[in-house]
Amino acid sequence: MAEAQIGIIGGSGLDQIEGMSEIREVTIDTPFGKPSAAITLGQLEGKAVAFLPRHGKGHFIYPTAVPVRANIYALKSLGVERIISVSAVGSLKEELPPMDIVVPDQIIDRTKGRDSTFFSDGIVVHIAFADPFCPDLSHLLSQAGRRTGANIHEGGIYLAMEGPQYSTRAESELYRSWGASIIGMTAIPEAKLAREAEICYATLASVTDFDCWHPRHDSVTTEMIIGNLQKGIGTAKKILKTAVDDIPAERTCACGHALKDAIASAPESISRETKDSLKLLLGKYLQ
Repeated sequence: MAEAQIGIIGGSGLDQIEGMSEIREVTIDTPFGKPSAAITLGQLEGKAVAFLPRHGKGHFIYPTAVPVRANIYALKSLGVERIISVSAVGSLKEELPPMDIVVPDQIIDRTKGRDSTFFSDGIVVHIAFADPFCPDLSHLLSQAGRRTGANIHEGGIYLAMEGPQYSTRAESELYRSWGASIIGMTAIPEAKLAREAEICYATLASVTDFDCWHPRHDSVTTEMIIGNLQKGIGTAKKILKTAVDDIPAERTCACGHALKDAIASAPESISRETKDSLKLLLGKYLQ
């Protein structure tokens, strides 16, 4: 039986969820190491929820070092079918000012060498990724945001950069020329790995700054980001509670069978060891 069907991954400024009841923590080991922190299980708006702080409790894991494979695998092992990611982002558009919320529908990947697949040893898998965020879950988040009165924007391109340094002005202007809406450091590889795990994934992106392109400030500072994030985190929490309450029991999107036609390797060429180690992800397709 699933421990939780809804997962929340908290980013900068969100390392706990108020309002959860029947709370307990679980520590999970995975074939990909340990997650960022113990996972908090509990009830939120009458739904079983699993909460995981992406950067660890106290924010000590920098973006490239986040053990994303372990995080997604651990949530999958608890029965999670939907993940809501909360993250701080910079804005690349005038119409997306600090304190607004964006629910993106596309990603441009500018990360470098992160572990972005579960299937790298003895098996080849090619998932479809044209629509990197679950459209159903994303729309639900946008509706929840409107109901709470938030300045929320549905759709937009998330530019995933490596970090931990912020952009140069030239990079910021380049990304704007590509039509990117917001910039952050964590949606990749989370979105890719969630899709490989057949988990719906959507991002609630809290705008904290205008990046360095904007004439109102010459550069982005951590002080600026944390200050705005602390002001806006209450809005994100309200949206989360409303969205969790709205999530239906059944899924009708394609995320739940993303691996169905994605396995390129012939079954007989896949070792028993590989099949066993990936049983949680591939068990219903490989015997």
